[in-house]
Amino acid sequence: MLGRTANSLFWMFRYLERAENMARLLDAGLRIALTRDLEAAEAEWRSVITTAGHREAYDAIHDGYTGIQVWNFILRDKENPSSVREMFGIVRSNARAARNAISGEVWEAVNEGWMQIDAKLARPVSASQISEVVRKIRRIGTLVHGAVTNTMLRNEGFHFARAGTFIERGDSTARILDMKYYLLLPSLNYVGSSLDSGQWEQVLRSVSGERAFLWLNAGQMDASKIIEFLVLDESFPRSLAFCHGALRDHLAALARLHGSEGASNALIRDSGGLLADLKAEAIFEEGLHQFLTNFMARNASIGAAITDDYRFLS
Repeated sequence: MLGRTANSLFWMFRYLERAENMARLLDAGLRIALTRDLEAAEAEWRSVITTAGHREAYDAIHDGYTGIQVWNFILRDKENPSSVREMFGIVRSNARAARNAISGEVWEAVNEGWMQIDAKLARPVSASQISEVVRKIRRIGTLVHGAVTNTMLRNEGFHFARAGTFIERGDSTARILDMKYYLLLPSLNYVGSSLDSGQWEQVLRSVSGERAFLWLNAGQMDASKIIEFLVLDESFPRSLAFCHGALRDHLAALARLHGSEGASNALIRDSGGLLADLKAEAIFEEGLHQFLTNFMARNASIGAAITDDYRFLS
């Protein structure tokens, strides 16, 4: 497979996952802000912008942090080159470039999804529309991933697509967790309080993990168990361990197809070794923020190594 095609597939699914994760982040912010007073709600929206990595660009054009300003900036603002609307355009462009490597059903899901989102975000999103827009973005992601799973050959293209998905998904889960403990929680005095429990519940909702977690833990909210679930549980498809386990498998499949391993294979094995047998207590002892920062740095290094290993720019 040409490096350009592999690059298109890898980044097509990174941007698709990123757009969906932005919708999840907005959903978490929206749910939390609705339960807080105006001053606290502004702090929540500031944390959403910070977690999304848009703080500097946002502050350049806005003075405050109201919900409607934040979600329109993230979703559609022309001053934001990383808006969800722009990301869907990039997804479609990459899908077009890789048309010979994806199924017709995948192309249709991407193209129709792009048209729907482009129309939805052509005008500012009001408070009465935001929930519908967030659901639409997540639904499109689900449809595209379903088309991939059910219609694509398990060849190089499939593995590059899935590698892009899990690199991005791992980064997103880490960022959402970091938002909770480093940005949202006002003080360590709140740990274990009703505020702390409510925020953990919203974090689980933002990764579609609330129902699964409550089922596994008999309805009990506990910070240590939530960290085990979102970081270490290999059965939950958005946990850090699951994402890097799946990434390891897809990179191993690519290595078999190419007849040799690259730096990315070694890096993902090292990451798996660090997560194996790790306990939530050890993560808290290290410091959750520090642990997540280290994970995100390793994750970024693996992404860069994939680009080098498979000569995406050639």
